[in-house]
Amino acid sequence: MSSFEQLLDVMHSLDAAHHSMLDLAEQKKHALIRGDVEELTRIVAKENKFIKQVGELDLQRVEAIGQYMIEKGYKPNPRVTVSDLTKIVFQAEDKKRLMEAQKKLLGAIRKLREINQLNQQLIEQSLAFIDYSLDLIAGPPENEVVYQHPQHAGGSAKRTGLFDTRA
Repeated sequence: MSSFEQLLDVMHSLDAAHHSMLDLAEQKKHALIRGDVEELTRIVAKENKFIKQVGELDLQRVEAIGQYMIEKGYKPNPRVTVSDLTKIVFQAEDKKRLMEAQKKLLGAIRKLREINQLNQQLIEQSLAFIDYSLDLIAGPPENEVVYQHPQHAGGSAKRTGLFDTRA
């Protein structure tokens, strides 16, 4: 198998891994909405496996690009991207296949970023709700003072709320 074919295989594997992560991100969104912590834990564990797999595949991509460059008489450089490589691929069919694989992978990455941003917002809203709920139960700290003169420093801030913390 040529290094170009290896590169395409790695690109397809990266795309498949990102699509699997997209599925997990969707599942995570629903688990966040339901507040299912056990499901979130399971999903995060699976995501971590895919993140590791993507890291390994990215190393294979760098290797395949380097090998292709050597075959074509160029000095290998680990910073060469697929976009850079499309500029030195001269066979129209190969260039087209490479650009299609790149476009597909970039689309999956873009979708994954979007859903992860949404999930981040859901997490922040959940944390804000928890904080609000705690303030309702225990009450906000009295006299939320940013600065207090050392001579006037009293005891620590007290919470007043529905829940008696002294009990």
